Amino acid sequence: MTSSGISNWPAPARLTVGVISAGRVGTALGSALEAAGHVVGGVLARSERSQARAARLLPDSELLTLAAVVARSELLLVAVPDDALDAVVAEIAACGALRAGTIVAHTAGARGIAVLAPLADLGATCLALHPAMTFVDSDEDVRRLHTACFGVTAADEIGYAVGSALVLEMGGEPVRVREEARPLYHASLAHGANHLVALISDALDGLRIALAGQELPGQDPVDDGPGGLPARVLGPLVTAALENTLELGPRALTGPVARGDAHAIARHLAALDEADPDLAGAYRAMALRAAHHAGASDAVRGVLRGTDPEGLDR
Repeated sequence: MTSSGISNWPAPARLTVGVISAGRVGTALGSALEAAGHVVGGVLARSERSQARAARLLPDSELLTLAAVVARSELLLVAVPDDALDAVVAEIAACGALRAGTIVAHTAGARGIAVLAPLADLGATCLALHPAMTFVDSDEDVRRLHTACFGVTAADEIGYAVGSALVLEMGGEPVRVREEARPLYHASLAHGANHLVALISDALDGLRIALAGQELPGQDPVDDGPGGLPARVLGPLVTAALENTLELGPRALTGPVARGDAHAIARHLAALDEADPDLAGAYRAMALRAAHHAGASDAVRGVLRGTDPEGLDR
């Protein structure tokens, strides 16, 4: 696929943008593009929740059918989940409203531009623009784009120039990602962000059990809800650990695995097994990865795998 049909590269100063659909990502990017001087002329929002989100973040945009959004767009932003992208692309291609020269950009992390081939065949300039950011449907979503990198995939240098210009206008940093590398790129981001949420949630669960009933006479019960005592205990530690890891890599590892303290790890596993066997299983899996990064001893690995309990006597 090659870019075609667009003049005044890398991008016109002002584009009419269409957003399909009004999910968390599409509305945040649409709002960022409007802040950069573009105009979101049409939005596809089929559910009541999507319509309410569009009204909040894109109040001046019209809610239109897919064909109407496509027809009026110079930049068509396709912000749908990865597993819906093929069907939506087919619907856009079949609607008969796509004009040659339209820039079409999807936001799916694991997909490149090959999925947009039916639209490239109709003369569209196709891009994959994935913001490496989490979206939680709050006003912070747009602000966080100013600290985010975007994975950009395009067919040629002109496409990369257009994609990079759009990302820079939204306040982000463009990063080239090869077509064949998109699945690994996205898997790495999901592993780091989504599994971090699961990891911290597990740690908070363990602290809630450990701290239950710890209040002094006359005190209110420990607040173990969101933002409560477990979160206050864990927050500074994990914030420092994240900052250290981003700066130092695996050298930021501390604790019993890094020290080679198999006895402490065995005590951890016993306590976790008693509190919640699922937590113990998660601990074992992550501790084994920590052991890999730390170059831990066979004794530590044996305790974690449950294959060498005698290692505690070494």
